[in-house]
Amino acid sequence: MHEKHKNSHSKHGSHGKMSYLENPARKNDLSPEKLLSLIPISETDTVLDFGAGTGYFTIPAAKAVTGNVYALDMDAEMLDVIKAKALHAEIENIIPVHTDGSDIPLPDERVDLVIASLVLHEIRPLDQTLTQMKNVLKDSGHLICIELEPKGESSHKAPRITLAGMEQEMEDAGFRVVERVFPSESLYVLIVQKQGKVR
Repeated sequence: MHEKHKNSHSKHGSHGKMSYLENPARKNDLSPEKLLSLIPISETDTVLDFGAGTGYFTIPAAKAVTGNVYALDMDAEMLDVIKAKALHAEIENIIPVHTDGSDIPLPDERVDLVIASLVLHEIRPLDQTLTQMKNVLKDSGHLICIELEPKGESSHKAPRITLAGMEQEMEDAGFRVVERVFPSESLYVLIVQKQGKVR
């Protein structure tokens, strides 16, 4: 992942990010429950929440499945928040995964579902991370990408990716687009699937 992404998780930046991630208004656009009702998730699935933040999707996903939910983030402080929430809710199937951003430290074909919410637009080069996601997914596993559609000129600080641009990135990485969902005017959910190996 690029340096700018790494630097965005400074101690000072964490608190501002945490305020946003914990803002109840987020649920107006896309609540975790609504997302889970839209996507192909099974009770026995193993899930990777990529860029888990404070566990906005991690906690509900862990309640919805019996498999492990890997909460991956570059910010150890965020993972501490998730651990505390899991302890409070008596959830035992969340596994925090701290990374420096250079890789996804999970074995190949470990997870059924990857959730990447408002994070992929920050990553350069994106193709390497998408390849790693494909590697950790089981055959026919799904990747759920949630992003904001850019309006007008995209600022350099937060380079958003259009739905069309993200679809191209996914197809180039070897994913098949399954569905597009628009929870609000500015938000899109792209559901893609790893192509199974030819037997």
